Amino acid sequence: MRPMQENIKVLYFANKCLEPYVMIITGNDSVKPRWSVCSSEEGNRSEGEEPEDILPVLRNHSQLLNDQHIESLANHIPARTQGYPWNLVYSTAIHGTSLKTLYRQMAHIDSPVLLVIKDMEKKVFGAFSSHPFRVSDCCYGTGETFVYSFDPAFKAYRWSGENSYFIRGHMDSLQIGGGGGLFGLWLDADLYYGASFPCHTFNNQPLSTQQDFTVQDLEVWTVQ
Repeated sequence: MRPMQENIKVLYFANKCLEPYVMIITGNDSVKPRWSVCSSEEGNRSEGEEPEDILPVLRNHSQLLNDQHIESLANHIPARTQGYPWNLVYSTAIHGTSLKTLYRQMAHIDSPVLLVIKDMEKKVFGAFSSHPFRVSDCCYGTGETFVYSFDPAFKAYRWSGENSYFIRGHMDSLQIGGGGGLFGLWLDADLYYGASFPCHTFNNQPLSTQQDFTVQDLEVWTVQ
C-alpha cells in the first residue's frame, strides 16, 4: 500500500527516537581541499596557480548520476570524504529491490554513504549519511548527514540542530530525518514506495516531485 501522510505520522510517533549517544559534528565543512591531479603539465603551471578541480573517480558506472550531479555532490560532502573514489555498494538495477539486501550489502562497511534516488517523475534526490545504513533500535548518525535534491538546480538541506533524528533502519523501512510527525525521507521494505516531507532535522522541503513517490532506480555509494 502506498504510504500516506497520516500513516507516516503514526509510524514516526510509534518509533520516536531519543538517542542520548548521538555524536554531533558542527565543524565547518565549507573549506574544500583541492583534488590531487597527476599530470605532465604540473611542471608548466605558473607559480601560485591552483590546479583545477576534477570529478571524483567512480569505480562503477552510475545509471543515475551525471557529471553535473557528481560535481555538485562532491562540493557539498564533508571535507574528510573528499578526494576518495566512489564505490557502488547497492543498486536496484543490479541487486533488485530489497531493503534487506541493501542492509546486507553494507554489513561490512564502516564509512559514509551517498544515497541516490530517481523517482518515476525522473527527479533525482537522496541523502548523504555519515554512517552506512543498518537496522537499529535508535537513531544514529551525526550532523554531517544531509538530504538533497536536484530541482533541477542542486539544493542541500543540512542539519538544523533542532533534533538528532538522523537515520533509523527497520526491516520494513528506512527513515532519514524526523520531527513534527514526519520524515524527511522514507523508503519501504521493497525500495519501491517512498515519501518525503518537511522535517525538523533538516528543515527541508519535500525532495521528490510528489510527497509520496515511486522509486524508478536507487543507488548507494561509499565515498571514503
